[in-house]
This record gives sequence, C-alpha cells and structure tokens, in this order.
Amino acid sequence: MGFLDSIENAAGQGGGANAKVAGGLMQALDEHPGGLAGVMQHFRENGMQNEVQNWSSGQETSASPEQVQQGLGNTGFIDRVAGKAGVSPEVAKIAMATVLPLVMSHFTAGGQQAPPQSGFGGMASQILGKLF
Repeated sequence: MGFLDSIENAAGQGGGANAKVAGGLMQALDEHPGGLAGVMQHFRENGMQNEVQNWSSGQETSASPEQVQQGLGNTGFIDRVAGKAGVSPEVAKIAMATVLPLVMSHFTAGGQQAPPQSGFGGMASQILGKLF
C-alpha cells in the first residue's frame, strides 16, 4: 500500500476530519522551523524517542492524542494545524494521532533517511486531490 493509499484509508476511518487535518498538517510542516525534522525533535525532547523511532520505522502505525499533545507540548503546532484544517485543536490531535505516524514513516523511508525540512505543500494538494 502506498503512502497516499494509507492516508486515504486513514481519512476514510476518521471521516472528513482526517483529510482536512492531513492537508493542514502538510501546510503547517512547510512553515514549521525544521519541517518534519523539527516536529520529530520536539517529540524527542519531550521524552518520546522510542515512539518517534517506532513511527518512523513503521513499527507502530498510530499514536494516541495524548502522545501528540505530549510530543508537541506548547509549541503551538497543534493549534496551527487545527487552524489550517478548520477544526478544533482536539479534533486535530485525534486526527494527527493517525496521520502523523504515517507521515513520519513515509518521509523518513521507514526510518532510513533524514526527514525533509520543506516541500510538504505539494503533498497536501496530492493528498487532498486523491481524497476528494
């Protein structure tokens, strides 16, 4: 199953909210200092090194909303994703628990390469185009 298929499947499980949050996440990653690498670093700094490794390698395919909150702490990233997706921060956390591990796994090639720091905006349009 390809990355876009995985996102499409996740969106189907969470209704339209996951699709909106996937797009908002990609846009927020493009603007976030360090991109996905920066987000992964926030998780590591907040004691979630093992989770980041498991998500990056595809060993775990989802997180909990609590793990998303712990990993991103007070960075404002959840609020930015929610704003871009047009959903509440709570809905964003729930959807990000499904979408973010998929993004980490895909963009780190199963944990075998460093995540990109930009270029997610184009992926958002691909994802949304596939979902709708």
